[in-house]
Amino acid sequence: MPNATLKWIYLIILSIIWGSSFILIKKGLVGLTPLQLGALRIIFSTIVLLLAGWKSIKSIKKEQWKWILITAILGTGLPVFLFAYAETEIDSAVTGILNSSVPLLAFIFGIFLFGARFNKRQFLGVLIGLIGAAALILIGTQIHQNQNYWYASLIIFAASLYALNVNIIKKHLQDVSAMGIATGNFFFLIIPAIIILIKSDFFALPITTDTTLQTSMGYIAVLAIFGTAAAKVMFNKLVQISNAVFASSVTYLMPVISVLWGILDGETFTPLQFIATATIILGVYVGNSSKK
Repeated sequence: MPNATLKWIYLIILSIIWGSSFILIKKGLVGLTPLQLGALRIIFSTIVLLLAGWKSIKSIKKEQWKWILITAILGTGLPVFLFAYAETEIDSAVTGILNSSVPLLAFIFGIFLFGARFNKRQFLGVLIGLIGAAALILIGTQIHQNQNYWYASLIIFAASLYALNVNIIKKHLQDVSAMGIATGNFFFLIIPAIIILIKSDFFALPITTDTTLQTSMGYIAVLAIFGTAAAKVMFNKLVQISNAVFASSVTYLMPVISVLWGILDGETFTPLQFIATATIILGVYVGNSSKK
């Protein structure tokens, strides 16, 4: 299948998977602390990736391992905990909306830090999408006035890390297999995650008798297998067959999915939010369509 078609298929699938991750985090936090949730997410993902992609690590050259470590921290290690802490105060739908700042940050970092070429069409698409995202945030603050939006800074920080991560993959890990990057990332993260889980007193919890805790762990297992392990490999491949801005534009489509899940979970969705969501989708199309 041509890359021009494949990249859109990846984008849509990732939007659905990662757009659903925020509601899974919300459900996981019912029985787990943010530290426990983040550590379990990493551990479950590592088990899956090591079983499926251990041999792919051989594609990583000695000089590339430093970039594997950096992308492990930026792309997964810190964000999984930042999102978990943010959702203790902010709705899952709003978290997904705030995460849509990644393409703009990827565009800015790409131009100023990674020597990316300035593209007017991408810039216009990013601005349109950002307007839609900003509108969704403003509407969200009016609907959810009781939420602590200082925690939004955690999402913006995580978005900045994602934006740096996608540029690093594109520039320094282009010739490493997508599975190799993902497996290498979690190879570095597994030991810290185990230490964090032990320090969080997780093993003192009544795991065998507490059904709420078991249900929360089930949600995190689904999140880890699909939203972290499988999606991480797919995203790495998307970066390699497209560009940093296109790949990060998945975060413009994710709010659509996260808002839909929010509605199903009892969160509010207004006609203005629908218009803002449509604006986001328009921004993605404009920024990634070719000139005729």
